[in-house]
Amino acid sequence: MNFLSLIESKRDGRELEPAQIKETIAAYVAGRIPDYQMTALLMAIYFRGLTTEETSALTLAMRDSGDALQFPKDPRPLVDKHSTGGVGDKVSLPLAPLLACLGFRVPMISGRGLGITGGTLDKLEAIPGFTTALDLERIIATVQSVGCVICGQTARMVPADKGLYALRDVTGTVPSIPLITASILSKKLAENLDALVLDVKFGAAAFMPTLHKANELAVAMVELGNQCGVNTRALLTNMDRPLGRAAGNWLEVKEAVHCLEGLGPPDLQELVIAFAAHLLVQTDQAKSLKAGRTQARACLDSGQPRRKWDEMLMAQGANLEEFSRKLKLDHTAPVVRELSAERDGYVTCCDPRVIGEVVRDLGGGRLTKEMIIHHDVGVDMLVPPGEPVSFGSILCRVHAIDPVQADAALARLKGAFEVSELREEPAPLVERVIEM
Repeated sequence: MNFLSLIESKRDGRELEPAQIKETIAAYVAGRIPDYQMTALLMAIYFRGLTTEETSALTLAMRDSGDALQFPKDPRPLVDKHSTGGVGDKVSLPLAPLLACLGFRVPMISGRGLGITGGTLDKLEAIPGFTTALDLERIIATVQSVGCVICGQTARMVPADKGLYALRDVTGTVPSIPLITASILSKKLAENLDALVLDVKFGAAAFMPTLHKANELAVAMVELGNQCGVNTRALLTNMDRPLGRAAGNWLEVKEAVHCLEGLGPPDLQELVIAFAAHLLVQTDQAKSLKAGRTQARACLDSGQPRRKWDEMLMAQGANLEEFSRKLKLDHTAPVVRELSAERDGYVTCCDPRVIGEVVRDLGGGRLTKEMIIHHDVGVDMLVPPGEPVSFGSILCRVHAIDPVQADAALARLKGAFEVSELREEPAPLVERVIEM
């Protein structure tokens, strides 16, 4: 294969053959194509795009670049959920044990945060002893015995995506919809799923800021997922406000546990129930979304998912005694500061981008993948849009390493909130559902 002529073909807008794409990915993973040449191809794709057929070929080539999960025959459907990321998005944590209790197997391969987007693995590593690094055999065994696992991809799973994402990150080609689609679906297809539900976010703190771009990405992923034999649908959800009342790794774990105990914030519970209901319908376990929601709600209220959560934690090495002790503490960061309302009224804005930036700069997120996470910092007790406040009442709390950090965070957070005399009805959390 003449790789330089392949780059020229894409630059000229000519369509690549599936065999060319497959050979290219195999050669890159084997080290026969240097990074600088692969970067040139990614730039050509970024500017010229990919057809549906090219995107499909790239996705499958990436999936086949390493090992896939092979599960034994089992009446329980294999399902998963993926989110494009947001501020306060901890849905995966309560959803996985809920799905396991609903009769699914859930091999949830997750990622880390970058920038203001929190990572599921970073949240879970705030739990004492919990390990997210599992080999293929342990992932399969845990899913079969417990019903769910939340972990990172192994070195042998979709290695092409690891290399390509690193190149996209430093070349500004991350926003390419075909490349995003291939990156997300290659990992999910490697799980050999029966059904997949996607949370594609739009808004101030979303990767796709507009509903139009989020819809474009959702349609591309749903179409390709279904073409590849996985029943796939997407929910377009609003990220013009944080999800839940907490942002920051340990604080989000606590809120996820509260959700499993029936005490979680309404918006978090709404999404958890919605994704469970859709997967029930997608796998013919429920006749309608209404029936699916009823079934998921009853299961969540039963307390079984909370016990399943502990079972999953034990299977992944967590120290449950230490975890329980930590849960009882009001805070685990050295310094806690409160931001108070300066007038009576209703919150009309709780800017998730500002909150995400504050959490990141407190040490709860990364600007680069090499940065160390401080799991206990963050912001909680967030008052969402539509809620009333009075003079002196708490708008949020900052959890920080030192007083200087805390005071700087409070100064920035003042600009994240707007309070008005008139109440504005918040926009719907789920804006649209994309299905075949």
